[in-house]
Amino acid sequence: MSAMAAGAPARKVPGRAASPRELAGEFLGSLLLAAIVVGSGIMAQRLSPGDTGLQLLENAFATALGLGVLIVVFQPISGAHFNPVVSLADAALGGRGWRIAAAYVPVQVGGCIAGALLADAMFAVPRAGWSTTHRAEPGLLLAEAVATAGLVLVIFTLVRSGRAALVAPSVGAYIGAAYFFTASTSFANPAITIGRMFSDTFAGIAPASVLPFVAAQLVGGAVGALLAGWLVRAAAAPAGADVSPPEAMSTR
Repeated sequence: MSAMAAGAPARKVPGRAASPRELAGEFLGSLLLAAIVVGSGIMAQRLSPGDTGLQLLENAFATALGLGVLIVVFQPISGAHFNPVVSLADAALGGRGWRIAAAYVPVQVGGCIAGALLADAMFAVPRAGWSTTHRAEPGLLLAEAVATAGLVLVIFTLVRSGRAALVAPSVGAYIGAAYFFTASTSFANPAITIGRMFSDTFAGIAPASVLPFVAAQLVGGAVGALLAGWLVRAAAAPAGADVSPPEAMSTR
């Protein structure tokens, strides 16, 4: 899941450190994203017991709407990544830089863990330990790679082509759809994957499945970043045109 946007194009500031405001934005956004994913999963189980299809629809609908709102709110503050794969892809494609990506990743993971625990507390779910939902099957891992590649492709083709304003609705719509067209229900985010193992509910994932999921997401993210970098440069580069990299994704 996911997942999960980059900020609007602006002046490149190479090698700078993440500001406290940016780190706070990533933490709060990641926390709220995990609370939305896990909390709506718990609510879906209670509203529609015994109907897994309806539970998934309710979970996907809430996540798609909530994710779009979070991106709009936090995009001017931190870039609204909420996802280590997005931060790494951003750095690889010439965005905010590797120092910021390195600072964002632990903050995103911590925020998602806090959000999952908050959702459990809001619904008075007993702390019974880790999730027991095992998901590390070959088809599900392939689905995670596909979901993450698609997410990164959506984000960075829009940003690199000057259409960052469309990221919020596009990412929300993509993740909502990916709940249904991927076998894994599209976690597409290592931070949310780690956070979800703290909740033994509808949205949970067993700790033994986390590392394979994260590995598949990293592979998918790399594929998506390579495709986005190549497709946008090719589409914007007729014969003899300048193909220098676009400006960094930064809100400064």
